[in-house]
Amino acid sequence: MTILANAADVLRCFTSQRLELTLTDVVALLGTPKSSTSRLLRAMRDAGLLELAPASRRYRPGILLFELGQTYRRASTLLARADDAVARLSRRFGHTGYVSVLDGADVVGVAHHEGTSALRVGTPIGRRLAGFASSTGRSLLARRSDADVRALHPQPLRPVHPASPADIDALLAMLATVRRDGYATSAAEANPGVGAMSVAVGERQTGEEVSLCIVYPLATVSDTEREAMLHALLAEAAEIAALVEDPLAGPRPAPHSAPRPLAHKAA
Repeated sequence: MTILANAADVLRCFTSQRLELTLTDVVALLGTPKSSTSRLLRAMRDAGLLELAPASRRYRPGILLFELGQTYRRASTLLARADDAVARLSRRFGHTGYVSVLDGADVVGVAHHEGTSALRVGTPIGRRLAGFASSTGRSLLARRSDADVRALHPQPLRPVHPASPADIDALLAMLATVRRDGYATSAAEANPGVGAMSVAVGERQTGEEVSLCIVYPLATVSDTEREAMLHALLAEAAEIAALVEDPLAGPRPAPHSAPRPLAHKAA
């Protein structure tokens, strides 16, 4: 298990800002001995988990990981439904849509559809965000009990934006609002000038949970358009929740009724 854990640590070194890494980079990031790290990287390369970039000694994720990622997406009925829903919303409104999951206290995007509007905004797939400081994360955290949320955050919160909750009590108050309204919003928390709205759903049989999210430029999207996007997002999520028998599905706005007005705050 130690070898597998070490390999997982290496893979976590790759991010949307670190697409390729040298042996020296990995040693610096992990603080591991150079000789054993070199052997591990070669073994991961031989197994298809890593590959060497052409004409360099820099490692990057191997094709096997891409293939497994595609299998993961196809194997999840909930993820497939959420991906289809986000694709429809993205085409309809022209803004980028995401499907994300909670991993510990972080939220990670696993699928996205780029918008068609002239001004496109968003966050790279695979980039980790603090769940408490994003609409996707809060929509998923709201499905946990307050005790579970506290357990996920044993250390004080470290918000980097004034709209994010400053402490665990503020976070729990936000999550109570998300549970009441059925959706979460954010404004410029993860990216400057970017707004987001998210709704989480879960599948009874598998226990999987995902968040459907639409992001958009705050400066160019009107209140009317935001309300229309929220209405459509809630309707898509409600349909999925019914199909997968979401155990936490509560009353959601009907397709022809208006959701609670969208005040642009981190809720």
